[in-house]
Amino acid sequence: MGNHSRLFTSESVSMGHPDKVSDQISDAILDALLADDPFSRVACETLCCTGLVVVAGEITTNTYVSIPDLVRETIREIGYISGDMRFDADSAGVMVALNKQSNDIAMGVDKEGAGDQGMMFGFACKDTPELMPLPIQLAHQLVEQQAHVRREGKIPGLRPDAKSQVTVEYDGNTPVRVDTLVLSTQHDASWNERQGDLKKEIVEHVLKPVLKEWWNPGIKIHVNPTGRFEIGGPHGDTGLTGRKIIVDTYGGMGRHGGGAFSGKDPTKVDRSAAYMARYIAKNVVAAGLADKCEIQLSYAIGVAEPTSVYVDCFGSSKVDEAKISKAIREVFGLTPKKIIEALQLRKPIYSPTAKHGHFGRKAYTGHYVDKVARQAKGEKHEFFTWEKTDKAEALRKLCS
Repeated sequence: MGNHSRLFTSESVSMGHPDKVSDQISDAILDALLADDPFSRVACETLCCTGLVVVAGEITTNTYVSIPDLVRETIREIGYISGDMRFDADSAGVMVALNKQSNDIAMGVDKEGAGDQGMMFGFACKDTPELMPLPIQLAHQLVEQQAHVRREGKIPGLRPDAKSQVTVEYDGNTPVRVDTLVLSTQHDASWNERQGDLKKEIVEHVLKPVLKEWWNPGIKIHVNPTGRFEIGGPHGDTGLTGRKIIVDTYGGMGRHGGGAFSGKDPTKVDRSAAYMARYIAKNVVAAGLADKCEIQLSYAIGVAEPTSVYVDCFGSSKVDEAKISKAIREVFGLTPKKIIEALQLRKPIYSPTAKHGHFGRKAYTGHYVDKVARQAKGEKHEFFTWEKTDKAEALRKLCS
């Protein structure tokens, strides 16, 4: 490597990873509540382990959903449907321990203030068409492809749990090649003594289709480097909501304020302000105002306006950062109410975010799907609204 070269690594985990199982259950409950009561207050945490799911937290709502049914259907959708995995939709026990939101917190939220204090970060860069860092974008795509290959039966015997890791060589701020790939994928007993054959199948059906132009024969590849991965999912490791916050954001390339996303309604700025920060950063880069941008927003509980708005373009800005910061204040409303309205966050749009990353996804319009009835309900909603670049022109004009 040259003097300006460096290696950077990010990881992702599949929908069957125990922490992501917990995230998906929490967000399935959130969506089901918002579908009937858009003003539901939800802070829903899930723990899963061998044969057991525990749902706890604070929920205030005017509707009712059958949480055990939602839990089982979510597990079924992920792919845990066989008893030999020691965790499956039909046999897992479900415990529910929920209370209402604290009145002390509700007083501030009712006045349209932030649902908690904290700082939130958003990030964007020119590595990829999605304006995401290349290592985390590829890592997400690898586990998404693993899930696709598993569901299509292209590699028989794959199971839902998987992890990916991608190391990219950078020349300065420019990605130049993929250096190392790691993919660990759960499988049934038929692959225990055939890991070499499994590696060939993974390279052919998962790695190459994702990497495309980034593929090169010199990439160092590790597939199930321990030698086998039959025991996995919640039987292999306990899962908790909110334990994959770096996977959920920028793979370590951008900072994280510390608050998790899944299971939280949009009055919690841990989630909504992080989405807004990504929206702002992406539009700054899309406007050509910088090659790389990080936004920090901070809030005090019960207070509507942010306590600070910070812009860092890492020396890549094309105009003065003070001008960018002023333009951001003019273009974007940053109170919780304005964020919720701008990004349409009171809709049941959260389940898709709980797997394969909250950012770098394609904005689209679709129906909320009732996981119990397996049918679309009501009007169409916009998903991943924070990935749009519809404010880029307004920012460009203000900064020109």
